[in-house]
Amino acid sequence: MDAIINTAGNHQVQEVVIGMAHRGRLNILANIMGKTYEQIFSEFEGTATVDQTMGSGDVKYHMGYGSDVQTLDGKEVHLKLMPNPSHLEAVDPVVVGFARAKADVLYESDFDKILPILIHGDASIAGQGIVYEVLQMSNLRGYYTGGTIHFVINNQIGFTTDFDDARSADYCTSVAAMVKAPVLHVNGDDAEAVVKCAEIAVRFRQEFNSDIFIDMVCYRKHGHNEGDDPKYTQPQLYALIDKHQNPREIYTRHLLNNGEGDAKELAKSMEKKFWEDLQERLEEIKQHPLPYKYQPPELEWKSLRKATEADFEQSPVTAVSELELRSMFQKLMQWPENFKPLKKVEKLLKEKCKLLEDENKIDWATGELLAYSSLLIQHNLVRLSGQDVQRGTFSHRHALLRDEQTNKGYNRLNHFQESQEKFKIYNSLLSEYGVLGFEYGYAMANPAALVIWEAQFGDFSNGAQTVIDQFIVAGEQKWQRMNGIVMLLPHGYEGQGPEHSSARMERYLQMCAELNLVITNITTSANLFHALRRQLAWQFRKPLINFAPKANLRYPGSYSKIDDFTNGGFKELIDDHFVQVATQVKKVLICSGKIYFELAEKQLKDNRQDIAIIRLEQIYPLPYKQLDGLYGKYDKANWFWVQEEPLNMGAASFLQMNLKTIKHRVISRNASASTATGYVKVHAKEQAEIITLAFSI
Repeated sequence: MDAIINTAGNHQVQEVVIGMAHRGRLNILANIMGKTYEQIFSEFEGTATVDQTMGSGDVKYHMGYGSDVQTLDGKEVHLKLMPNPSHLEAVDPVVVGFARAKADVLYESDFDKILPILIHGDASIAGQGIVYEVLQMSNLRGYYTGGTIHFVINNQIGFTTDFDDARSADYCTSVAAMVKAPVLHVNGDDAEAVVKCAEIAVRFRQEFNSDIFIDMVCYRKHGHNEGDDPKYTQPQLYALIDKHQNPREIYTRHLLNNGEGDAKELAKSMEKKFWEDLQERLEEIKQHPLPYKYQPPELEWKSLRKATEADFEQSPVTAVSELELRSMFQKLMQWPENFKPLKKVEKLLKEKCKLLEDENKIDWATGELLAYSSLLIQHNLVRLSGQDVQRGTFSHRHALLRDEQTNKGYNRLNHFQESQEKFKIYNSLLSEYGVLGFEYGYAMANPAALVIWEAQFGDFSNGAQTVIDQFIVAGEQKWQRMNGIVMLLPHGYEGQGPEHSSARMERYLQMCAELNLVITNITTSANLFHALRRQLAWQFRKPLINFAPKANLRYPGSYSKIDDFTNGGFKELIDDHFVQVATQVKKVLICSGKIYFELAEKQLKDNRQDIAIIRLEQIYPLPYKQLDGLYGKYDKANWFWVQEEPLNMGAASFLQMNLKTIKHRVISRNASASTATGYVKVHAKEQAEIITLAFSI
C-alpha cells in the first residue's frame, strides 16, 4: 500500500480512496492512514470517549478514517478509508461511487487525480456477486472512475473453507478476464516482488485508465481471528504454516544472502524498538497524528447539523417564483430546430403545454423534472441513475429525447441558462446492489448533490437489500455519516402480479427509528417537486424513500395547479377537499398513495359528505402535529386506515404500533405470503371489496 501511494503521488494522483474488509484494517489505519496507536489502543481498551451524539457507533474495525500523507518525493496525497459493514465486498460500489463524485466535483472529471483501491480476500472476490457488478460498471459512462486497483490478499482459505470448495474458476481473480483487466500473480513471501507489482499496477492504471489486479498469494498465520484454531479444519496446512518463516524473517535472510551483513542485527533492533514504541504509546506517550485538511465538500458536510424531531413538524419553504417556473417549463418543452423527436414524444410534450395553458396544471413527470431543473439552476449537482431512467420505465419522463433519424440524444434539462449544472442521468446496467451502492457512495461524497436511484419496479429493490440495511438505514448511526440519497420505488396494485405491485413498504417502515429515514408515498406532482427540493433545503441530510406511482403518472388527479409549486413546501398530510362541513363527518379514511384516487372517486360518485379522506404523504417521520389538528377537526369520527396491500404488508402494522386511532381499524387485503395475485380479475375483485368495505363498514 505504501508503494502504491508513493507511486500514485508521483503520477498525478492527489487522492486515494480505499475500501477493504477487516483483516489487516488496523494495520492500514496505523501504518498507512497514520491513525495513532494511542487512538487505536484507547478504542480497544474501552477508555475512548465515544461521541454518540450522532449515533450508537460500530465495532472499531468497521470505522472510516482520513488523512493527508506526503510521498517520498514530497507530493501530498489525501487518503480516505471508507467505513464498511461485515458484509464482504459490500463497500466496493460505495468506494467507486465516492471516487466518481469526488472526480466530478473536485477534479473536473480528471480521473487521473483520484485512485480507488479495493482490498479483497480470495474467498470473497471469488464468491460475492457484487464484485462482478462493480467490474461490469467499470467502463460504463455513468460509473467510470478511470480504473480501480484491486489488491487481493490470497490466503487460500475462507474462514474454514479450502479454495477447492470455494470456486470453480482456476483463479480467485478469474472474473478480471471479463473486462480484460491484467492480473499480476505474486508470491507474498517475496516483499520486493510485491512492491514491484504495486508500482507496475499504478503506472498501468494511470497510463490506460483501466482496472488491474494484484493477486498476492500468501497464507493466514492464525485462524479467522486470533482466537480461532484453524487446525480443526486444516491440520496439514497449519502444520506447514507453523514451521514457515514469516515474510520479515524471509526478507532478512534474503538480505543476508545478498551481501547485507548487518541485516540480522538491524532487523532485531528494529523489532525491539517497535515493541518498545508500542508499549510507550499504550502508556499514553503522545504520538502526533497525521494532518488532515478538509476538502470543499467536507466543509459543506461540516456546515450541516444533526436533525431533531422539531425539524419534521413542518417542512421548509421550497417554492419557486411563477416567472422562474414558467421559464423552466418553456425551456423543457423545446428542442433545437434541426432535431427531430419521435412524433409520439412531440405529441406528449404538446399535451403538457396544453394542460398548463388550459388548466394551469403541471403533470407528474414535468413536476419531477422541474424540481431537478430548479436545483441545476441553483448550481446544485443532480444525478439520477437506474434501469431505463432516461425515458422512464413507464414512458413518462423523457428527460433525454432521441432524434428519430440520427438517434442523437438531447438532454432537456441542460439548456436553461449558460451557468448551470448539467443534469447527470444514466440508464444503468441491470443491477440493483451495485448501482445503489455506487449512488450511496456518490451521495456520501457531496452533500450539495441530489443523488437519486430509481428501481425499474420497486419490487426489485430487494436485490439491493445489503446496501439498504447496512448503509442507507444505519450509516448515520454506525459511522456518523449522513447521506441524502433518494430512492424512487414504483409501487401500487394494478393487477400486474406479485413482482410488479409492492416495493415492500413494510420493510422500510420496520427499519425506521431515531429519524434515520424519510418515507413518503406521494400523490401530487407539486408534492413530489417539494419533496425533492426539500432534500437539499434541509440543514441536514436524510435518505428519502418514495413509493412512486405507475399508472397514476398520467392520472389527472395527480396533476397540480401552478400555485402549488409557487407557494409553501412539502405537505406531509393532505386534508379532504370534498367534505363541506367537518362536524358532519362520521368516518375518516386515512390512506396513502394510489388507493386515495379510487376512494375519492367513490366519495364523489356517492356524494358522501359524512366520510372524509385524508392522504398521509409522509409516513415516517409521522406528522403528529398535523394529525392532531385533524383529530380535533373530525372529533366525532371513527378513523380507519385503508391500504391495498395485504394486512401483513404495507404501512398497517407500523401505523397500528404508532397511531392509537387506528389500533384495530385496518381495511386491507387479507394477510398473504405473496405480495399480490397474478390474476387481473381476482385483483379487480379484491380492490373493489376494499373500496366497498371502506364506505360501508
